[in-house]
Amino acid sequence: MYPAPFRYHRAASVEAAIRQLSELGEGARALAGGQSLLVWMKMRFGDFTDLVDIGRISGLDTIEQDAAGVRIGALATHARIARSPLAKLLPIVGDCANGIADNQVRSRGTIGGSLASGDPACDWPVLLTTLDAKLHTQGPDGKRDLPVDGFVEDLYVTKLKPGELITGISFAMPARGSAGAYVGFKRCAPAYPTISVGVQLSLKDGQCEDIRIALGSAGLTTIHARAAEAELRGKTLTPASLARAADAAVDECDPVEDQRGSIAFKQSIIKVLVKRGIETARRRSQGETVEVSHEYY
Repeated sequence: MYPAPFRYHRAASVEAAIRQLSELGEGARALAGGQSLLVWMKMRFGDFTDLVDIGRISGLDTIEQDAAGVRIGALATHARIARSPLAKLLPIVGDCANGIADNQVRSRGTIGGSLASGDPACDWPVLLTTLDAKLHTQGPDGKRDLPVDGFVEDLYVTKLKPGELITGISFAMPARGSAGAYVGFKRCAPAYPTISVGVQLSLKDGQCEDIRIALGSAGLTTIHARAAEAELRGKTLTPASLARAADAAVDECDPVEDQRGSIAFKQSIIKVLVKRGIETARRRSQGETVEVSHEYY
């Protein structure tokens, strides 16, 4: 299906984009890579009258890392992140970026656009919740810093205000001895994950000192699995404790039956992926090199 007619505008700066979005009103949307928005438009999902192209605004596609932490510009594409030194330094980031759709989508889609879509099946909100990241935004009322955890409030609904843009993402470098993993299960490469799981943990004297678990496609928003974390924090990682954590993660979720599978099917996948993500993160925290890729069915 072709999208309904719309007007195209190109912004030369963040300030210009905010001004245009505010002046154009409810039907205006920011266009970054377009890998989510253009699909919505073709499906006539929403009344989009104007697109404000922010894709050529300079300075929003940087990827930086130092002792203070990691900073990623909103226009950094999935492919650039996957190829960056950051993806090698933090394998969990590479797990996520390399697993998104196919080469075409990864080369055009942006991390900021993915987050702004509010889609609970998108990969980046899960990964960034795992890393306790912050979003940096700018809008008519100025700049804000928002935690990624809770940024998606409902299906396709975020905390962004009218005319507000995501300009970047930041998070602290994980502590030494900490490692993570991002695992997903999907029908085919271009499809959204049926279920995805992000895990970041740190071990001390053989015990789980701290852990963070997030789930995607497991409800109408990204799920921060706090009860599952509580099953493991301060404890030794054993098959029994991992099973309890996986069961707790299922109890925290509310998956929707759709073309990707039944509720029972998704719950069974959650159990498998939570245990797999934890085990991979554990092995990485102990110095092993473990390759991770999404699985297909």
